Amino acid sequence: MYTFDARIRFSEVDSEGALTMAALLNYFQDCSTFQSEDLGLGVDYLKEHHMVWVLSSWQIVVKRYARLCERVKVGTCPYEFRGFFGYRNFAMIGEDGEDLAVANSLWTLLDTDTWKPVMPPDEMRRGYALEEKLPMEYASRKIAIPEDGGYRGEITVRKHHLDTNHHVNNGQYVDMALEYLPDDFAIGQMRAEYKKQALLDDVLHAYVAESEERYVVALSDGEGKPYVTVEFLRGRG
Repeated sequence: MYTFDARIRFSEVDSEGALTMAALLNYFQDCSTFQSEDLGLGVDYLKEHHMVWVLSSWQIVVKRYARLCERVKVGTCPYEFRGFFGYRNFAMIGEDGEDLAVANSLWTLLDTDTWKPVMPPDEMRRGYALEEKLPMEYASRKIAIPEDGGYRGEITVRKHHLDTNHHVNNGQYVDMALEYLPDDFAIGQMRAEYKKQALLDDVLHAYVAESEERYVVALSDGEGKPYVTVEFLRGRG
């Protein structure tokens, strides 16, 4: 597993001193970026070869949220290529070796000239050494959108939402969805299913279905077609 060491910063915790879900997701996203850059398969490589990895789904399971100033190890490992899909695990590990959080993700490789899926080249397959899947309870990447979701308003895409590919970064969608959770909702699992890319000045319409244990947030276009659907399950302890 590719890893890097980190220490939880003040800017990454909530009012109780615990790492936020948004910050945890950013650690995982940064970890995969670091690995790709170290392998010579990062942003410049993809740009040169007219390719981009687009996230299709997240599943993040939190066992315990790291605390302010806690030292952690963040790791990732790709475990399968299937057609134009790439599958990747993540983990945040405490100093005692305990898994604080684990994650699964599915990525799609696109040709940026046609925006159609493309098979990973041999160079990429050789670079990413596949490893065993992490032990976790794997959920479906598909998220059913409840019919009882209520309209909660709209969000206009601004420059700070965009990443190097000039579309809304996957973590920014989750940040948006987090705004619809009550303050006392401790997230035990987050899943996100990405449907299409949102660009600068696009308007996202938020629909929220809620229960005691589960919130589902759909961020959709004006015709009701989702850019992303995010599900939050309440933690058990």
